[in-house]
Amino acid sequence: MDIKTAFLNGNLEEEISVDQPIGFVLKGQEDKVCCLKRFIYGLKRFHEAIISFGFTMVSEDHCVYVKRTTRGIMFLTLYVDDILLVGNNLEMINATKQWLSSVFKMKDMGEARYVLSVEIVRNRPKKLLGMCQEAYIKGILESFQMHYSKPVNTLVEKGLTLSLDQCPKTDQRKERMRDVL
Repeated sequence: MDIKTAFLNGNLEEEISVDQPIGFVLKGQEDKVCCLKRFIYGLKRFHEAIISFGFTMVSEDHCVYVKRTTRGIMFLTLYVDDILLVGNNLEMINATKQWLSSVFKMKDMGEARYVLSVEIVRNRPKKLLGMCQEAYIKGILESFQMHYSKPVNTLVEKGLTLSLDQCPKTDQRKERMRDVL
């Protein structure tokens, strides 16, 4: 779903400072911050409304909400002005869509096929939901002019576990690894 009024900016009541956006840092002024003058309308209101509808915000990611009932479980993810609903009960999803549309100006974009450049793959008979990164990976390869590369199997030791302990620890090793993609 798409929130139609997400970018109606309102005035802030408090002072909020943020780091300069990557790619827009002014040379010689790297220690400065940006002072926000306006906020994205409705995010606080959205949070309060969705909580009142029985959702709980996930503490690890404040853009993800979950709702558990005896009928099923549903996840709501918020990305700027887009909402993705995922659940195991179609009635719950439809009721949430209807409620959201009654509270906010919304546009139902239909069944999601992609989220953040990752394809959503469904197998309804088996009740499976997955994600495929093929299009995302192809996009990355194209951006590095590597899209004509031929795939090969990479031998990896069976049961190999990687950990932070294996990261380079000395400045010399870190410098050597800096240019490794």
